[in-house]
Amino acid sequence: MSEKIINSAAQGNTSTLIELRDLHTYFQTRRGLVKAVNGVSYSIESGKTLGVVGESGSGKSVSAMSILKLLDSNGYIADGEIYLRGEDISKLNHRQMRKIRGNAISVIFQEPMTSLNPVFTVERQLREPFMIHQNMSKRQANREVVRILSDVKIPNPERVAKQYPFQLSGGMRQRVMIAMALACKPDILIADEPTTALDVTIQAQMLKLMNELKAEKGTSILFITHDLGVVNQMADDVVVMYCGEVVEMAESAMIFQGDRYSHPYTDGLMHSIPRLDTPAGVRLEAIPGAVPHPLDLPVGCNFAPRCKHRTEKCEQEHPALMEVAPGHKVRCFYADKSGRKQG
Repeated sequence: MSEKIINSAAQGNTSTLIELRDLHTYFQTRRGLVKAVNGVSYSIESGKTLGVVGESGSGKSVSAMSILKLLDSNGYIADGEIYLRGEDISKLNHRQMRKIRGNAISVIFQEPMTSLNPVFTVERQLREPFMIHQNMSKRQANREVVRILSDVKIPNPERVAKQYPFQLSGGMRQRVMIAMALACKPDILIADEPTTALDVTIQAQMLKLMNELKAEKGTSILFITHDLGVVNQMADDVVVMYCGEVVEMAESAMIFQGDRYSHPYTDGLMHSIPRLDTPAGVRLEAIPGAVPHPLDLPVGCNFAPRCKHRTEKCEQEHPALMEVAPGHKVRCFYADKSGRKQG
């Protein structure tokens, strides 16, 4: 089945590359069942970037790692489907998933120093995808390593290939991770907060590099972050998650232009980021409180305890994700801002 998926992906016979349908991912803990992802649905079109945003604990990384079944031993997909080019990969076994990981779908992890093995050279780690997925010899793979390092703008790629990760800067290590992820020319790249550990200058370089590679190779990107400023630079579409659920989804332009975002949580995130046009002396707004523990969620809307617009209905009933405009969905009883109670 996985061979069929990979071949179908190469043919490019549909614009929807990957789709999550009502995904539920749970973790069994000593304290109880944690519903980290609870009914999440979203899709990514070929050649597009989808930004998934939210605070820590919102379920954005777990939803993405569920695609490749890269979950902790106590985690599992309880329900839902994950389609890659129209084929459900959520039921594949470990052996079948190995043919997809790194081949059709690759990942850039958050911290490159913990993702790269410090006792192996860059060359040894980068040649593995070529040897495993493309059946290259060691000599052929070593040549491809130099080529892919050059593609991600690493100077002196021949020398860097012989070095160990601890000999490289944070930005260089992240470039190595991007090179590793792109080695087999995947259809989709999952970038799990790849710029969190980088300074602003290196972060800008990484974002520019990813956009260039996307344009050159046509790779779709699932970009996971808590930083709306980064999403504004990268994403074609945006999914906002909170407590394991999608609370808003729309095109990026609708979120960042014309004040058309709707959910109070999205509103809070937007007003908490610094802007060049913010008057001097004006403090940024903060969302009060914290994300509730997944074993102690509110009875009604998950965001109600932190929402300044909440009503009694919000505290007693759980809202559904409703389409309020073409391509724009919101999980709120008061998606129309004019009808909200003012806190």
